[in-house]
Amino acid sequence: MASLNVGNLGGYLREQRRNAQLTLRQLADAAGVSNPYLSQIERGLRKPSAEILQQLAKALRISAETLYVQAGILDERDRDEAEVRSVILADPSINEQQKQVLLQIYESFRKENGLATDDASKPSS
Repeated sequence: MASLNVGNLGGYLREQRRNAQLTLRQLADAAGVSNPYLSQIERGLRKPSAEILQQLAKALRISAETLYVQAGILDERDRDEAEVRSVILADPSINEQQKQVLLQIYESFRKENGLATDDASKPSS
């Protein structure tokens, strides 16, 4: 796990907030954090927890994994894998058994290519 890159995270959050046309106060309210705390995050003075990052991502309507990468909690490759898994698990057009089989096939390809994760053999629930 990389150390938190708070300065880049703050700038990225500010950019995302502005793109969403939200004020600092609006985002703070939507994410359930205080206005001063969010301001400190944006200025690189605070290190938010993964839970706070998740709340901010939800309020900004972006993936939490994107913020985790920006914060240095997750590396890019891990984010890509997490997003693939999320998309598969969220697909309403296939049943749970099909989702698990698809995840197993995905992991077997990753393993074959030397990219398997430590929890590759664990089925998701």
